[in-house]
Formats: sequence, structure tokens, C-alpha cells
Amino acid sequence: MNIEEFYAEDERRRASTEVEFGREWLDANNTRYELSWVEDTGELYLMREPIPGFYEDPLGDFAVESEDVEGLVVSLLGVVTSHERVEEILVGWPEAMASPKGVEWLAERLRSAGVIS
Repeated sequence: MNIEEFYAEDERRRASTEVEFGREWLDANNTRYELSWVEDTGELYLMREPIPGFYEDPLGDFAVESEDVEGLVVSLLGVVTSHERVEEILVGWPEAMASPKGVEWLAERLRSAGVIS
């Protein structure tokens, strides 16, 4: 689902405080993700941010296409009941996020903590 569908599915998400755990998570394909936790629902989610395309304008200059909400794909990872618990599970996340296999590190941490199977 895209980010707008995610918020529309449960209005508590839109009104809630969100804690961001980085915007530079990379998977094995070098796709970039943002990791966030929604306080009111306890949901931890990844949002894939599409790599914008480039185009050449009529004057020969190159420009970046703007991101489209449809391209902001959300993957709900699971529920973690408190901010403190999320912090415990994700200890070391800034360093892990910067690695080429950050998303794999994240998945292993969540599996180990019983958040995902």
C-alpha cells in the first residue's frame, strides 16, 4: 500500500506521534527505506522511497522528477508496544543502517525479538 492508503486505513496513524529510525536503510538491491514507529498503534513500518527519474527539459538541462505518493510503498513490519522496547530491539541501528545490508540486519533483529516470524 502507499503511504496515503496506510494513513487512511487507520486514522490513529495520521494523528499519532511518529518516531523515525533513519531514512537511509538499504537492502541488497541498494533500495532506500525509511523506518518509523507509530506511537498510538505501536506499528513499526518501512517506507520504500522510489529513486526519482531524471529527464531532459527542452533547454537541454537535466532535472529530477518529483516523488509521487503512489511510489511511497509502506510495509508494516509488526507491533512493538512501547518506545523503550523499540529502542531496546534496535540498539545499534545508526551503524547498521549505514551498512549495505541494513534491512537484513533489521529483519534479523525483529525476528530475534519475536516481532516478525
